Amino acid sequence: MIETNFWLFLAAACLIAAVPGPGIFYVAARTLSEGRASGFASTAGTAFGGLVHVVAGSLGISAIILASAELFAVVKFVGALYLVWLGIKTFRSAGRAPSLESGAAGDKRAFRDGVLVEALNPKTAAFFLAFIPQFLDPSGSNPTLQFIVLGAISVTLNTLADVVVVLMASATRTQLIGRAQLMRRLAQGSGVFIASLGLSLALARRPVNG
Repeated sequence: MIETNFWLFLAAACLIAAVPGPGIFYVAARTLSEGRASGFASTAGTAFGGLVHVVAGSLGISAIILASAELFAVVKFVGALYLVWLGIKTFRSAGRAPSLESGAAGDKRAFRDGVLVEALNPKTAAFFLAFIPQFLDPSGSNPTLQFIVLGAISVTLNTLADVVVVLMASATRTQLIGRAQLMRRLAQGSGVFIASLGLSLALARRPVNG
């Protein structure tokens, strides 16, 4: 890989990671409603889901999905419905007594949710296919490996940003944990926000060049 391309990529990837996006808002909402452990588990899940897109993009699977209006719609609406369902579930469970951390079972569920939420988001696939190829060395011997390496770096930077957000959201939640009514409203608001992310995904359009 050309060294100049790599440093340009790294600068762009850092800038993109620092800009709040749906992934950051999702892990923040999960942290505020369920606690720090759930936030970290959700972050690990979205990172794994991001790596799924990286591998799929390097193998051409993402390009096939984006090129097909039917496949794009299926993946989009499944992901959107899953987010809406998670939002409704979070809203309905807001009346439970809050705790600082979720249990092991809850953390596994949060990880699974994170994987599915990210992996079922075709907008992430479109991003990787539009962003990473700009920095590949066309004269390189293994463009697939280049794509995977740059994609993994991008996912790592996004995950680091998510970790910072989880810590900040967790600190906020800890300060409010003794105020039951406010915590209930906060959890309900998190549920509404997660569901709104699903509605936003449902309205997403397939890239014109997809």
